[in-house]
Amino acid sequence: MTSSSQDFQVFREFLEKACGIVLGDNKQYLVASRLNRLMDQEGIKSLGELVKRIQFQPRGGLREAVIDAMTTNETLWFRDVYPFDVLKNRLIPEFIRDNPGQRLRIWSAACSSGQEPYSLSMAIDEFERANLGQLRGGAQIVATDLSGGILNAAKGAEYDSLSVARGLSQDRLNRFFDPVGPGRWVVKPAIRNRVEFRAMNLLDSYAMLGKFDIVFCRNVLIYFSAEVKKDILRRMHATLKPGGYLMLGASEALNGLPELYQMVQCSPGIVYKVK
Repeated sequence: MTSSSQDFQVFREFLEKACGIVLGDNKQYLVASRLNRLMDQEGIKSLGELVKRIQFQPRGGLREAVIDAMTTNETLWFRDVYPFDVLKNRLIPEFIRDNPGQRLRIWSAACSSGQEPYSLSMAIDEFERANLGQLRGGAQIVATDLSGGILNAAKGAEYDSLSVARGLSQDRLNRFFDPVGPGRWVVKPAIRNRVEFRAMNLLDSYAMLGKFDIVFCRNVLIYFSAEVKKDILRRMHATLKPGGYLMLGASEALNGLPELYQMVQCSPGIVYKVK
């Protein structure tokens, strides 16, 4: 791939408009490493030519393939640990106290290949086993991502030995997965059945998702501009029920919007409660 600084700027503008991701000035190598194979397959020589091809055939599949390649899909099970402990030890008990008999609804935004929503479902299963009959309404997890390809993989719920080694204890692997071949495991139906996957761009409307008690939006806002990030957080606030909670990534902070969210210290970790 040979691309000028002007081509790179054109591609940056396309990517930000398409999915909100802001590329820094020094990200040419990242773009090349993620797109070289795709561009070779398509016979495309430069980023400028790539963007022109997408504009000429916006529904030809190339646009989605480029976004799939550029969106970060690296993740792991029970990432950072504490959010799932906070869910079990604080958020679910509080929900049960304030909403007896109701169904708990959680949104896993930018769910990637499924590790976060399935980890949430496992945490809920662990809570239910330790507190029989308390979560009477059950739970639903809506998991969304921009990438159609990665969502299809997530729905399949099948992972190789490298994937399951990232954050899963042997006990959880034995309890929540079935072996399906050499070095491959599939998430058990009871865990999968709580999760509903939907394709969605965080720049689009959230109206069709309904209302949630908890939103997990972790390790994705760092890729957006400050303006887009604030817009997303305002619209996520509108999806949360009164008293609902927002969970961000360990390296992310909610700067501003004090009229919408109240920071709650959980030791360890922080959550943001809807005002």
